[in-house]
Amino acid sequence: MTEHRQIETAAGAFDALVAGPPGARPVLLLHGFPQAAVAWEHQVGVLGHAGLRAVAFDQRGYSPGVRPAEVADYQVDELVGDVLAVADALGWVEFDLVGHDLGAVVGWHVAAERPDRLRTFTAVSAPHPAALAAAQREDEDQALRSQHVPLLKDRSAERRLSADNSAALRQLFEWRIPGSAIEDYVTRLSEPGALTAALNWFRAERWNVAPDLVSVPTMYVWGTEDVTVGSTAAFGCAKWVNGPYRFELVEDVSHWVPEEAPDLMTGLLLDHLR
Repeated sequence: MTEHRQIETAAGAFDALVAGPPGARPVLLLHGFPQAAVAWEHQVGVLGHAGLRAVAFDQRGYSPGVRPAEVADYQVDELVGDVLAVADALGWVEFDLVGHDLGAVVGWHVAAERPDRLRTFTAVSAPHPAALAAAQREDEDQALRSQHVPLLKDRSAERRLSADNSAALRQLFEWRIPGSAIEDYVTRLSEPGALTAALNWFRAERWNVAPDLVSVPTMYVWGTEDVTVGSTAAFGCAKWVNGPYRFELVEDVSHWVPEEAPDLMTGLLLDHLR
């Protein structure tokens, strides 16, 4: 059974979904934009049923208890610190880390900077940031796919995404996930300050430095219908992992793999965590 709980850290209280026996092998799951921990609800439940201790938490800005106002508070160093602080609060010395979208970006940094804390890493949709940056420079297709990022950094982003009953925000999901999930995310980001906090992840990017090579066992999952990440970045990811590496190409699935193909994603995870 999946439970809702709060995880207290020095930064504040993070809302989380938890399943599985306490003391079992720990797995921490990080959501992306513009979602929340509930994006991993299926995986958390199945992993817990399989005897693992699975936790997905609403990250900085998404948890009302950790929603600072300054853009600088959303630098990747702060986000990495949150991951380690949550793990520490749970008493986890070593854990498996899973991330989707911007959650995967944070995960790449954790894997590169603190390999001593991770047993394995799984990135979904977002490749290693250096692989994406190289593709943006060298591949016209990827440059076009990344054109949405400056728009999300712009001061007008909140107004544009919220206009007409959040039509543009809803459109980000391409109707690839259940409508009820989209409504949930829109409602969450309608809370005071929530949408700005989510967008501040993008606005803080100018302070971030791409992580180094990753040595921990890594699985990268990419859907062929992903409109934001093309094949150049996806296939280029391998050169940034010098440990055991597994690339899973998922046919006919979009950027929203965990929710669009939940059983497939969970099966890949369970196999990787063996």
